[in-house]
Formats: sequence, structure tokens, C-alpha cells
Amino acid sequence: MNKTVADADAAIADIPDNAVLGIGGFGLCGIPENCLAALVKKGTKDLTCISNNAGVDNFGIGLLLKTRQVKKMIASYVGENAEFEKQLLSGELDVELIPQGTLATRCLAAGYGMPAIFTPAGIGTEVAQGKEKRKFVVDGAEKEFLMEYAFDIDFALVKAWKGDAHGNLVFRGTARNFNPLMAMAGKITIAEVEELVPAGELDPNHIHTPGIYVHRIFQGSNYEKRIEQRTTRKR
Repeated sequence: MNKTVADADAAIADIPDNAVLGIGGFGLCGIPENCLAALVKKGTKDLTCISNNAGVDNFGIGLLLKTRQVKKMIASYVGENAEFEKQLLSGELDVELIPQGTLATRCLAAGYGMPAIFTPAGIGTEVAQGKEKRKFVVDGAEKEFLMEYAFDIDFALVKAWKGDAHGNLVFRGTARNFNPLMAMAGKITIAEVEELVPAGELDPNHIHTPGIYVHRIFQGSNYEKRIEQRTTRKR
């Protein structure tokens, strides 16, 4: 039951080249900083990264992009990363942009063991090209839906505020957006936490992700918690 490992290096040691990674976080909030830095150091390459966003230059997934360790990026929002833009336009990086709700639901489907979902998002756009469509009656009217497959994620990397030795996780604020979904979706889920406590110390009513979804957990360090766009006004 004890799922603790020593550090990020130990947690990601068996992630191979060509792995599919699901990476938690929303913007720069709640991203698994230690795991990403360990992957850069290890040099794991040809990765497919599934995430809400692609980080920024020199931070988050941007670190992996800078070292050319990512071959494909599946994301919803990528507008803050100049290195991403450069690799996309040059043809170095394979990119799949999908609606944010579809990304979230495909993670849920993977966690629930569902092979696919049907969504109206993307109908009539480039997102729907080459994909199966079906019509369903909704509120008395026939409506077209797009079939999207559940993600097939080898390793999910998530970051939580607190966790225990059994892998139970508590998220804080905006970090709760995509981290719980990614934790469900991975065949192997690795969690880094700001505070690691003994099993039984977390209030069961406050646990967001139960330990059944988590395979490895460690206490991270040196979190930067950057602000993506800082906007201020005069006093």
C-alpha cells in the first residue's frame, strides 16, 4: 500500500522513449514541475504529451519542447509558447488541437474504462475531419455528434497540494482542474505533492483523487508557482 518513492528521478525512471504522457495542470498552475525537470535531465525523447496547454518558454512542458524531447503535442491552448509556435510552423512538431471540454471528457472516459464519447463540440469544423459522426435525438430534435476516443495514456504526471503514502490526493484552487482527470486516465499515475503525510492523516471527506488511481507518490520541492500573465492596476 505504501506508494512513496524517493524523488522525481526515481518516479520517472522507467518512462521510455515514445511514451504517451498525460500532464496535469492548468496554464502554469498545478503542473508537475519536478517530474518535467527529471524528464529533461533523463533525456527521454519522442514523447507524446497530452495537456491542457504547452507551458511557456523555459518552464513547464516548454522545457521538454526546448530540448526537442516532444514529437507530438495534444492540447487545447498553446498561445503562450514561442518555441511551440516555432516548431509547429517549421514542421518539427506534430500538433493536435482539441476543444478543452473534449480533452477533459476523453480523460474521464479513459478513467471510467469507456472506449469513446460523443460530443457536439467540433461539429462543422476542422476538428471533425475524418471522424465518425452520429445523430441522436436531444430534447425532441435530431442533433449530430462527433465520436472521440478515450485517451490511451501510458504515464500520467500530476501535482497536488497534499498527499499520503497510499496515494490519496488533495488539490488546491485552480490546480484541481485537469490534475484529477489526468490522474484517472493514466495506466501508471505519478503524483508529486507539496506535502506528503502518513496514511490516515487526510480527512476522507477532503480527498479529491483516491489512491486507487495513483501508483507512485513523492514530496516535491522548489516549486516556482509562476503567474502566466501578471496584470496590475494603480492603487
